[in-house]
Amino acid sequence: MTSDMTARALRLLSLLQTRREWSGADLAERLSVTVRTVRRDVDRLREMGYPVHSSRGHTGGYRLAPGADLPPLLLDDEEAVAIAVALHTAAGGLTGIEETALRALAKLQQVMPRRLRSQVTALETSLAGITWDSRGPRADPALLATLAVACRDHEILTFDYTTRNGTTTPRRVEPHHPVASGDLWYLLAHDSGKNDWRIFRLDRLTHPTTTGRRVPPRAIPGTDPARFVAHRISAAPTRYRAIATVHASADHILARTRGLATRIHPIDQTTCRVDASADHLTHVVQTLASLDTDYTLDADPHVLDHLRTTAHRALQATK
Repeated sequence: MTSDMTARALRLLSLLQTRREWSGADLAERLSVTVRTVRRDVDRLREMGYPVHSSRGHTGGYRLAPGADLPPLLLDDEEAVAIAVALHTAAGGLTGIEETALRALAKLQQVMPRRLRSQVTALETSLAGITWDSRGPRADPALLATLAVACRDHEILTFDYTTRNGTTTPRRVEPHHPVASGDLWYLLAHDSGKNDWRIFRLDRLTHPTTTGRRVPPRAIPGTDPARFVAHRISAAPTRYRAIATVHASADHILARTRGLATRIHPIDQTTCRVDASADHLTHVVQTLASLDTDYTLDADPHVLDHLRTTAHRALQATK
């Protein structure tokens, strides 16, 4: 009996960490118990030191708030700081676990005491030059955390956004999902002004402000946010056109490149077409260099001139 209560209390704690506020009825349904049992389990968590706040009324519920100390049985201060910094680093640099790191970071920050938050901020500042600046445009970890929480809570968000032609406009959106693509992060959201789904590069997004207004979750076209964003990226217009016909299978190229999945199109079992078009000539060169096999190229004159210049410099450097 005691083990059942302990397991249920841990499950309750986990639920409280995934949402800003839960109603007693919702928690009871998730735990398959009565509302009265939920109240008893909440009291038990409070006795263990977990700061669970409650509000009365029709819209009342339970929420896990920051406390004077970290909740017991989880982490000490040094461990909490170390994990928070590691999660920030993972969110910005380790392909494949970015969104998982953000979810974990949102849980940790929700219960972290203020004194530890200041330590984490200081460490992030001292590490920023190494962690972010050396890999091109990256998103601010604080911005990523803000967007992750807004997406989780389905809270309407406002911000200023600079388009690729340099125009800055205010936006009001229903945030859905942060998505990483190579060295860039995007926010997938439903734009209230455009009444349509849009993707926003986070390095062009400034002054994000949560409005306090929550809306029901809106279903995106399809079921995979990453696939939806990848399709939008590949369909977006680019400044420089470069199409390579590669003498290798699509699977071979896909296994040796990163971020090109939607730009690789098989022709037959031994040939594929790769769209290396981009807004910057250096990005075109980097994509073509990553192919690591023979290809023919159909490209704009500016692209061909830049490739010739780059190749000539490389040859001169080897003499």
